[in-house]
Amino acid sequence: MAAEKHIEMLLEEVVLADPACPVKQYNPLGKVPVLILPDGDSLYDSRVIVEYLDNRTPLAHLIPQDPSAKIKVRRWESLADGVCDAAVAVMLEQRKPAQAQDAALVAKQVDKVMCGLQALNDDLGKTKWCVNGVFSLADIAVGCMLGYVNLRFSAVLNLAATYPNLERLHVSLLKRQSFKESIPIPN
Repeated sequence: MAAEKHIEMLLEEVVLADPACPVKQYNPLGKVPVLILPDGDSLYDSRVIVEYLDNRTPLAHLIPQDPSAKIKVRRWESLADGVCDAAVAVMLEQRKPAQAQDAALVAKQVDKVMCGLQALNDDLGKTKWCVNGVFSLADIAVGCMLGYVNLRFSAVLNLAATYPNLERLHVSLLKRQSFKESIPIPN
């Protein structure tokens, strides 16, 4: 959002498990993302941060002002976030020793990922952008989710074969400077 709105921002990578991680100073839940404002106050949760950034400059709003379009964008954002949450839950469970992993939990979360991807793929259809033919926060949310899913599931999920509409959107988004500069790195 910041890159698309041409808002200068310093990104700081953190390791949440590191005892010296500064995130808890700014978000009592110890979760990312956190936006530290110039006055030292902080905003957390993606939805709050993107709302703040979208209203920070008059440059084309990525969250529509029209209530109907705004709800559509927020719906896409919510589903993309839910798919990400399920993918993270799978990744965290799979990082446990094999004997401590809960196969039922993994299966349930993988099902959420697949059902969410299918719904997004079907809803996108052949359109270029997610909502009303206009680039918006919906596309950013879906693109970020696709980046994460590709990072964590590329060995078991062929996005192009299974979800071709999402793959087409992802390829288009990866041509944008904001996405080129923010591709997730495996760790």
